[in-house]
Amino acid sequence: MKNHRSSNTRVNVFASRTGGFTLVELLVVLAIIGVLIGLLLPAVQAAREAARRLSCTNNLMQLGLAIHHHDFSLEHFPSGTTNPTGPIRDEEIGDHKSWIVEILPYIEQQVLYENLDLSKSIYAPENEKVRGIPLSIALCPSYPGFDNNTPSGTLVGQSNYAGCHHDVEAPIDADNNGVLFLNSKIRFGDIRDGSSQTILIGEVKPSPNSLGWASGTRATLRNTGTFERTEWEQDIPVPSDPLHVGGFDSFHSGGSNFVFADGSVRFLSFSTNADLMRQMGNRADGELPADTL
Repeated sequence: MKNHRSSNTRVNVFASRTGGFTLVELLVVLAIIGVLIGLLLPAVQAAREAARRLSCTNNLMQLGLAIHHHDFSLEHFPSGTTNPTGPIRDEEIGDHKSWIVEILPYIEQQVLYENLDLSKSIYAPENEKVRGIPLSIALCPSYPGFDNNTPSGTLVGQSNYAGCHHDVEAPIDADNNGVLFLNSKIRFGDIRDGSSQTILIGEVKPSPNSLGWASGTRATLRNTGTFERTEWEQDIPVPSDPLHVGGFDSFHSGGSNFVFADGSVRFLSFSTNADLMRQMGNRADGELPADTL
């Protein structure tokens, strides 16, 4: 009888131990869950960035189509910027209507276009209200900001997209060899290197005091002299030289979206051959593509 009671006791103890988790087992389960979450988060972030990049591609495609519609209507691409004389300084002095201003009617922004006084400078008080309106089509979804105050204190809507004015670092002027520059009226026949080989628009990171989407300065024009990823900071360094323009950049990982003159949108890696980038920024250099040499 004594042995029988001892056997029952052992059975009861075993049954009570199988009714729950020990501390070690609980910690193991929590560790496994933590590992799974750690594996899942990068995948979710990658999926979100892929969606943002796709939306950015769509923005650029719409801007490219609008420029083509401008060409169909007026038989030339819009001017990169307007001013009686050059070069263009990155200052709120001058006419400076951007190529984005010219295509407003073709991106379903006729009301904004009609509320601009085009007989005056884009910086005139009469145009201040329109300049302050953000354009969703001009903003990359990966961009963490939306608007900005200029050095004069004017609130302006930003742009993450800039037209290509030149193939190397140089002031924005009437003798640039890109497609969108000072008082330009480029036609397809002027793009002798081929519209599928010539950059029209690319992505940029605007500086904190950028003059906004309506200004035909470095805010909406860049060159292919530089193309590299710079780390995002709250205060991106501002060039001390008002004639400095700068190159393309983006908030995407690995590269940037570009619209070519034929309307196609391509994602170019930051490791793209520098000579090839220079050639794609020149509408008529007549050189063989660097990647074929």
